[in-house]
Amino acid sequence: MNVIEAIHCRHSYRGKYKDIPVLREDLVKIMEAGLAAPSGCNKQTTSMVAVDDPVVLNKIKQVIDPHVAESAPAAILVLTQRINAYRDKCFAVQDYSAAIENMLLAMVEMGYQSCWYEGHITDDDRICDKIAKILSVPDDYEVVCFLPVGIGEGEPVLPKKKSFEERAWFNAFGVSENDQI
Repeated sequence: MNVIEAIHCRHSYRGKYKDIPVLREDLVKIMEAGLAAPSGCNKQTTSMVAVDDPVVLNKIKQVIDPHVAESAPAAILVLTQRINAYRDKCFAVQDYSAAIENMLLAMVEMGYQSCWYEGHITDDDRICDKIAKILSVPDDYEVVCFLPVGIGEGEPVLPKKKSFEERAWFNAFGVSENDQI
């Protein structure tokens, strides 16, 4: 599978996972893909913790309410540090977003499924803080994403996408590829 195929095959998976462990070396490859993502001013604000111990993973799943990915055999928790870079701007959101997308694409290429759970754990009930405590995450890091990892029992439900012409143009807003300005 090439990168373009992986991009088009990647969809959020919210189904059940097969009871097949994720190989540790696969988790390493997935996290290496995340760490290879670009980082604003090279501040490298993104870190991650892979969880493949069923006891630890179960503790994390128990604090996620409503429950998600209950049958996933592994997960990657994405962490960020809010470090200012250029002109006192922080690019942590861009950094971890690029890392997450790289990991999602690597997972698809390797035959795994996942879903990007961020708002679900970072909203007002601060599930991320409970997860951070379970994982002994230092105070200067924030848990921002829960990525289950596993082989899906089924296929992802494909969302209806708007057409290319409704969302992409050339040289000006609303100009199709065949129009001239």
